[in-house]
Amino acid sequence: MSPRAALWLLLGLPEILQGQTPSPRPAFTQMRGFQKDQGEWFVLGLAGNSYGKEDRALLRPFTTTIASDGAGRFQVSSAMKRGRRCDTWSYVMVPAAQPGQFSVESQGSPEHREDMRVMDTDYTKFALMLSLRHTTGNRTVIRISLLGRNWRLPSTVLDRFGCLALSQGLSKKDIVFPDMTDWLPHPHGC
Repeated sequence: MSPRAALWLLLGLPEILQGQTPSPRPAFTQMRGFQKDQGEWFVLGLAGNSYGKEDRALLRPFTTTIASDGAGRFQVSSAMKRGRRCDTWSYVMVPAAQPGQFSVESQGSPEHREDMRVMDTDYTKFALMLSLRHTTGNRTVIRISLLGRNWRLPSTVLDRFGCLALSQGLSKKDIVFPDMTDWLPHPHGC
């Protein structure tokens, strides 16, 4: 069974087993944080409460580079190729009081506070990141990023990604994977 099929089976099981006694969802604790330089990661999946059908078609494979700035903060730069255009964006993760937790400094609107947590990682193959952006009107935008060092991950990592999404109140319709149609890898994402 392919990893993607296993993930969809995992996410569909609660609907199939309705009426059965539910088991508690796994608890996730924050990790100790990123080590100094993390280098390049592929974004293999996203989950969130702000994605719609139109976002599924727009999500292309992209890379994220995480590097220490020497002052304990991490510069995060992402690049995604769309047609002939290369979209790039960046932000800074500032360590919070708890290891593995960060506040985000971006060039966006200052009234939107964003907190990030490293939820799970082995530093060499994958990382699961949880982002909570607090907007005006007391709305919280949830985003979970599945990062990998290459495009293939063990099914256990995909399972943890799905479980983390469910533990945050998301459903399988809130999970998107990059559209790999006609995609060829490029250095630095573009």
